[in-house]
Order: sequence, then structure tokens, then C-alpha cells
Amino acid sequence: MIRKRTNDRSTNRTQPSSLWKNCNNLLALKQIHATLIIKGFNSNRAALRELIFAGAMTISGAINYAHQVFAQITEPDIFMWNTMMRGSSQSKNPSKVVLLYTQMENRGVKPDKFTFSFLLKGCTRLEWRKTGFCVHGKVLKYGFEVNSFVRNTLIYFHSNCGDLVIARSIFYDLPERSVVSWSALTAGYARRGELGVARQIFDEMPVKDLVSWNVMITGYVKNGEMENARTLFDEAPEKDVVTWNTMIAGYVLRGEQRQALEMFEEMRNVGECPDEVTMLSLLSACADLGDLEVGRKLHRSISEMTRGDLSVLLGNALVDMYAKCGSIEIALQVFKKMREKDVTTWNSVIGGLAFHGHAEESIKLFAEMQALKNIKPNEITFVGVIVACSHAGNVEEGRRYFKLMRERYDIEPNMIHHGCMVDLLGRAGLLSEAFELIAKMEIEPNAIIWRTLLGACRVHGNVELGRLANERLLKLRRDESGDYVLLSNIYASAGEWDGAEEVRKLMDDGGVRKEAGRSLIEADDRAVMQFLFDPKPKINSRGQVS
Repeated sequence: MIRKRTNDRSTNRTQPSSLWKNCNNLLALKQIHATLIIKGFNSNRAALRELIFAGAMTISGAINYAHQVFAQITEPDIFMWNTMMRGSSQSKNPSKVVLLYTQMENRGVKPDKFTFSFLLKGCTRLEWRKTGFCVHGKVLKYGFEVNSFVRNTLIYFHSNCGDLVIARSIFYDLPERSVVSWSALTAGYARRGELGVARQIFDEMPVKDLVSWNVMITGYVKNGEMENARTLFDEAPEKDVVTWNTMIAGYVLRGEQRQALEMFEEMRNVGECPDEVTMLSLLSACADLGDLEVGRKLHRSISEMTRGDLSVLLGNALVDMYAKCGSIEIALQVFKKMREKDVTTWNSVIGGLAFHGHAEESIKLFAEMQALKNIKPNEITFVGVIVACSHAGNVEEGRRYFKLMRERYDIEPNMIHHGCMVDLLGRAGLLSEAFELIAKMEIEPNAIIWRTLLGACRVHGNVELGRLANERLLKLRRDESGDYVLLSNIYASAGEWDGAEEVRKLMDDGGVRKEAGRSLIEADDRAVMQFLFDPKPKINSRGQVS
């Protein structure tokens, strides 16, 4: 929400040379750094400032390298400290901004008004309330509370994770309230769910800019009020890619994927160019819908937008979308073409292969992942690999991986892992072992685990264990028709018709109705829902079947 400063007087930077203007990736930055060392400019303060600024602010993903360079500088000036803190506050690890400030104090370097703004921004992102209050104390100690930029950042911090009373007090004490101040307070109330107060402040704003509108629209979206968000969206005098992305993401999160795709069409029709965030939301919508055709069109648009140089996030989203849409071959192609991969990349393709019956390929990829030095499997990885073992019937291998996650990777099995193991053992007919595994669980088994065991008992005709599983299941829930039907079918398969009739009677007495069967088909680019069979047709007031 805090606006980026295009003319930052804290930098004291001269106009960068053409050498720095052409520095747009980490490799180029390293090459320039090497050149500075060779030519003896590695102690030149102006050159070091540009090097730090490029690493911390300009080049994506270069903040860690900037930290390495910064650690080698004997006496960094206040610009370098501020630049590193600014970059860290915007990075994936904003906690480093607090560490930097501690080092700065220990070295006796006096902070300036920009220092505390970056420090407060880091505390806000981390939601470090106590640390933020300490920083507020430092602001008062150094006398920067009168600075408008620092005051706006204090309002932003207190509005988001500090004390709203303090935020409001600072706001109303301002001799002149800028649009930034108004937006910061509005965002704070909206984030905390007090949309009525946020809207009141928004309506009272004497001047509203694009950020102000985005703040209020975002507040409605995050609180699930898409109708109000849409009304305000339509009223906004101008919109940018952030405005459109907020609405698209809101529809996706609320499960209105088709509406999100329609919003994207509106966005293109008005000439607004999508960015990576847009595409991530839309790929998620396609994955949820299973709409492969639209997913392919988005892939083509992404290829044009990125010129084939996929980011990790977009690559992961494409792999996930293709896997969920059933096109595992294309998911593998995207995976293999990705230059950089993280644990999510591997998880997506391992899980995708597993859930689509390619168990051997999934297990093989897991073995490749284990050999990597920079990526370690996590709890999601083991869900995929145990599912793969389950589909392949590799019981022994599944047992080994279940044991491996705890002993080698120090990952405590959760509910999903136990559910996968019950499924693995159940498919193999090892029902007693599955029951013992559930009994030994350190966490209380949920309904899904008992339902999985019940389903396995149905397949293998184990009446006794099926009855036990159903008893535990009914203690957790009594309104799922499928639970009753499974046990009834177990009795019927064993010829125990009295038991089957008793379960059906229990179901009727409890008022549990079996849902009507239905299927989803696509015709003329539209999804058509057709109901096939309703075992309990409704009788209307006229005695007619409806």
C-alpha cells in the first residue's frame, strides 16, 4: 500500500552511467562487480552505492548477493544502510531489516528519517507488533515524529498490526493529511474487517487517487464482499493492473472461476495488459475448473508475455494447471523446460503423476529430487509419493517412505499422510494393519480416514472392520449418505440382508437423503449440469412428483 518513491532524496545518487542502466540480471551484476574489483574501484564509494542499489532494489532475486557484498564493505554510509534495509523490507525475508538496524546501531551509525520508514515497513510485513512499538519509541527518541513520511509509515504500521487508536490519533494530529495518510488508515480498518469504518473514511477523503480506490476495493475483496467490490470497481474513475488483479483474484478465491475469466476478457477489451499476478490467478481458475482449452490459451499468452523465459511461479502454476486438467504429458514438458525449480515445482509434477496413475514415473522423479543438494522434500512431497505407492500397490515402498519422512527429514506425519497410508494398506487388503495404524495415531483421526477404511472394507468384504469403522465415523458425522450406503453394501455383499436393511432404516430415521446423481458435460463452450437420478423424488403440495 505504501507508495514507491521515484525521487528518493535519501539516496543522494548521481545519475547512473550506461554501465548500470544495462545491468538487468544477477549475472550482469556479478560481471560488473568483477570488473570493479579488477580495475580497483571496489573501494570507490559511488561505485559501491550503485552496486548495492542494483542488488537490493533494481534486480529481482539479487538481494542475497547484495547482502554478501554489503558484508564486505568496511564502513557503509547511511545511504547503503538504508538501501539494504529498503530492499530487505520488500524481500522474501523481511526479518533481515531488523538485523540490519541492530548492526547499524552497534556500529554507531546514526539513522535518518528514511531508516525508520523502511524498518516499520518490515515490521508491518512480519506483523511484529512489539518490535514495531519499539521502533515507534526510537522515532520519538530521534525526533522524527514530525516528518510526514515517517508519520504516514507509523499510521500504516499501527493500522495494519499495531494499535488502531494510535493510528487514528497520529492521523488526526497531522496538520495536513495527504492522500497517503487517508489511504493508510482506510487500509488498516479494511484489513481488520471494519469495512463500515473504512468506507466512511474513504468517503470522507477530500481527494482520492488510484491507490485509494484500490485499497477500498481490496478491503471488500479480502472480506469476501465481491458485490460491493464490483460496485466500487465500476465507479472507479481509473483502473490499473492492480485493480483488475484484485477483482480477478477475489472471484477465484470465492470459487467463481468463470466470473474471473470473464473479468479477464473485460480487462483485455479495455486494453489493460495483464502481468504475472493476473496469469497466476487465471491459471488457478483453469485448474479448479479443469478447463484445459482456456489453460492452453493462457499458456500461449504467457509465452508471448515472457518470451519463453518462465518465472518459477508461472512455471509452477502451469505444471499444476496441466496436471489438474489431466494433461500430465504437457505438465512434464513444462517441468523439463523450466530453468529454475523449487520444491513446489517438484511437488506439482510428483503429485500430478501420482494422481493420474503414473506411479513409477512419480517415484522415479522423487528419487531424482532426493539427490538434489539445494531442494529437500517437504510434507506435500510425501503425500504425492505415498499416493504413487498406493496406486502402484507398492506397499513395502510406501511403508519405507512413511518411515523416511520422520527419520531422515524430521517431518511429522499429519492427517493427510495417515490417510494416504490407510488408503495404501486398504487397497492392498491389509485392513487390520490399517486399523492398527489409525489406533496408534498421535492425532485424533478425522472422518476422511474412517471413510477411507470403510471404503476398503467394502472392496474386500470385511464386515466386522466395516462395522467398527462406521461406528467411529457416525460419532464424527451422521449426515453423509455415502457412509450409510457403504456399510449397507458391505452387509449386502456378505449376504447379511438384515444388517443392510437396518442401516437403510437408520439412514431414513435420521432424515439422511442420498444426493441425486449428476454429471457435468461441456457443449458449445458452456458447462451443462444434467441430473441423472434422484432416488428420493420430492412430492409437492399438490401431491405431484417434482
